[in-house]
Amino acid sequence: MEGSSAEANGRSPSSRFPALPWGATAPPFPKDAYSRKKALDDIPALSYALHLFLASHMVESEDYCREYDPKREHLYFAAGYGLIQCFKGVMSFEDEDLVAALSHVKHGNSVASHHRKRAAPLPARLVGLVVPSLNTSGVGWIKSMTPIERHAELVYAESLFEKAILGIAYSGDWLAFIKEALNMRTTINIYRQLGKFLEAVDAEAQARGEGPEDKSVDAHFRSGVCLGVGMSNVVLSLMPSKLLTIIELFGYSGDRHAGLAYLMKPGGWSAHSEEPAVSLEQEGLRRTMCDMALMLFHLVLSNFTFEGIDIGMAQKILDYHIKRYPNGVFFLFGEGRLCMCRGQPAQAIEYYKKAMNAQNQYRNMHHISLWEMAIASFALWDIPASLQSWQVLADEATWSKATYNYGIAVCLLQIGGDDERERAAQLMAKVPNMRQRIAGKSIPLEKFVARKARKFQDQGDRLELPALEFAYFFMAIARSPREVVVEKLLPPVQDLLLQLKIHSEKPSEYAGGHGYWDDYCLAHFLQGICLRYIAYPDADTVIDPGEKLSISETEAERGAMLAFEAVIADGSKIVLDHYLIYHAHYEYGRLLACKGDKEGARRHLELVMSGKPLEGPGVTRKGKYSMENALHVRTHAALEALDHKTRL
Repeated sequence: MEGSSAEANGRSPSSRFPALPWGATAPPFPKDAYSRKKALDDIPALSYALHLFLASHMVESEDYCREYDPKREHLYFAAGYGLIQCFKGVMSFEDEDLVAALSHVKHGNSVASHHRKRAAPLPARLVGLVVPSLNTSGVGWIKSMTPIERHAELVYAESLFEKAILGIAYSGDWLAFIKEALNMRTTINIYRQLGKFLEAVDAEAQARGEGPEDKSVDAHFRSGVCLGVGMSNVVLSLMPSKLLTIIELFGYSGDRHAGLAYLMKPGGWSAHSEEPAVSLEQEGLRRTMCDMALMLFHLVLSNFTFEGIDIGMAQKILDYHIKRYPNGVFFLFGEGRLCMCRGQPAQAIEYYKKAMNAQNQYRNMHHISLWEMAIASFALWDIPASLQSWQVLADEATWSKATYNYGIAVCLLQIGGDDERERAAQLMAKVPNMRQRIAGKSIPLEKFVARKARKFQDQGDRLELPALEFAYFFMAIARSPREVVVEKLLPPVQDLLLQLKIHSEKPSEYAGGHGYWDDYCLAHFLQGICLRYIAYPDADTVIDPGEKLSISETEAERGAMLAFEAVIADGSKIVLDHYLIYHAHYEYGRLLACKGDKEGARRHLELVMSGKPLEGPGVTRKGKYSMENALHVRTHAALEALDHKTRL
């Protein structure tokens, strides 16, 4: 018999660990030695630890996991603790945290492997290729497993996925990416098998009149399969068309709507009800993770795609979980993202502040809120506030020093003043050397800021509208209230256009002979963006009924069209910022879609996807233009949604 030291001293877990918001207390630690046969008995305790984590008691959750399973031999606790460490490693991006997380995840994977059903001998596997009933990789094989072995199969796939993410982040080289991609393939294959198993047993239950689901399959396993199959489908559906063509050669494809349906099942979410059909008492272990995956898709990935996005569904999920976790940092952050998607950056900032105040145990989680606050402040054109957020990120965060310091520099340039310009110049000189690599590749945003920093130096410490240009890439202009766009964002653009007009007859006399056409196209491009969002705010934007605009939507639409057409017409004269011509075609295509001209929209969007140089005859550029891959993802998404949505 092995008793918990805490309980032996007369202190039960319920007296030492916090109760959950709905009153549930910590389950007792096991008194007997661990037995694989009782692996699933740990699920209620791990569920408590997970809820504790989501309620912003992160350290207490870790402590509970360690004390419950000090030898790290329990199937679910080895995996659960590994998941927490994986999250910490990805949040901090520090080598020591990534190494520790990798160690824990590998251990969890090993424990899961020991709980899995042993593979059949080679002769039996060969026979299985001919005799379906003896196949060791299909539904029959999963059916032959015990419930514990099926759970182990699921946990094994989950830990392989976590290991792949950590391996790519830590190694940072292309070889590691290839190696971990193979692990991803194994993970997806396991999820597909488990998904087919669920479909088969549910169909059999229906045939027996016991449906719609096989009641012998527990909700914890079912929620895990839904999470894996759902996320696999959604992620594959987001792949760029070129990469998707390669993936499909290996038999993989992603059905986005099927994936979202899988993710909605564990909570019982539907378009017809404001409340979920699955209660707290009925839910599976991974239900909340499915809900968080839905939030991630609707509120974060909506920056890159259109099809399937449902802000109303995100609102329902958030309303439910904010009641469950009033101080839950993830859901407070989600409320902030929801406000940003609705064009309410001031309200978003308040939620991000609440998320930061919700916990101080994981300081790295504050950096997510600070990043979002920097962007929301851009949307309000509160440059000092944005500067403050970038400064804290540069001092504390490790994800992208180049981006943080460039953010500081462009804010200083926007504020103006000799001291600010001098400090900005010092930072710009350092930015190109701050870049890092992931999976052997440079981070696209870091490549962009490095190019702009070098351009700043080459032009004698000068960049035009760098803060507004930077804000565009974070979709801050799209999230900006229309009054802010008219009163704060457009005036500096118009000032630059006036300066450019003065030199229109002799561009060589502009700014010492540097960058006339680049600045001309940038100014018109940003003018087009601002005017487009005055004419056609995003579909989910909440319009202030009391707003007063000095320009009509009709005038804004016409002005946006002329601005984008100017960039397209003179894009061949751009020297450095070639990305402008491609983004102009993309944004012009979206504008035409808003006007109802789908054929015109398709023509411009397909030009972006064609891979052809759009700068004009005789113009060459070295390598990719800035943010090319991100633009292809967005353009592919726009083309997919063109026939289904009027507002892109």
